[in-house]
Amino acid sequence: QVQLQESGPGLVKPSQTLSLTCTVSGGSLTTNDYYYTWIRQPPGKGLEWIGYIDYSGNTYYSPSLKSRTSISRDTSKNQFTLQLSSVTPEDTAVYYCARGFEGAGVPMYDYWGQGTQVTVSS
Repeated sequence: QVQLQESGPGLVKPSQTLSLTCTVSGGSLTTNDYYYTWIRQPPGKGLEWIGYIDYSGNTYYSPSLKSRTSISRDTSKNQFTLQLSSVTPEDTAVYYCARGFEGAGVPMYDYWGQGTQVTVSS
């Protein structure tokens, strides 16, 4: 029922800002208890949590990325966005948006976008 889809450029130059949009259908960004999340997976590595925006619009970021990360939303379009500034090739990854919630005492994700490859290269 709920679908998420990432969109944005697949190639970003070093020092520029990576900008991605996640469009949510079949659900609302303002529904209580959900956390709309960005996660990435660099080549050959595990998943890395970037941050989320919750149903009230509060944001939380990974400490390692906080200084460069901004997550925002447009509730009229049912979209939320990721901006990651000053990118380097180390930011090359598949980027996912996902809907998170707290289940069984731990964070869980019931719906994911298909992921989008972002390459940082000149």
